Amino acid sequence: MARTLTAFLQPNRVPDRVALQRAIDALGRALALDAGDDPFATAGYRPCTLQGEDAGFDLRIGAATDIGDGHHEVQLTFRWSGDPREEAAACIVCAALAAGFDARVQAGDAARSAEALLATADACLESF
Repeated sequence: MARTLTAFLQPNRVPDRVALQRAIDALGRALALDAGDDPFATAGYRPCTLQGEDAGFDLRIGAATDIGDGHHEVQLTFRWSGDPREEAAACIVCAALAAGFDARVQAGDAARSAEALLATADACLESF
């Protein structure tokens, strides 16, 4: 099973850390982004705290691509290891992007709703 989610957003809808944390908080999940820089400013490992434990995910940022009709999207690819906390963190962030910033989230070719992503995150959290 691939351990990847991809979120597509309009460039002007990519949130800063404060706005993204507010969207995560609105979902009622105990995930805190690292208090450092903007989570989408650079690629690489993005640390967070999930229910008081270290968690995080690898983030790759693709340039805005033309999707037709003058619209562009930024591609954010989230990857994690076998740790369920990492999968839960990626799912929660993607759910916040979908619910709060109109992101289109995919797992492979399948679209994932914010509700489905939260259900996956909750299942991961129950496993440890």
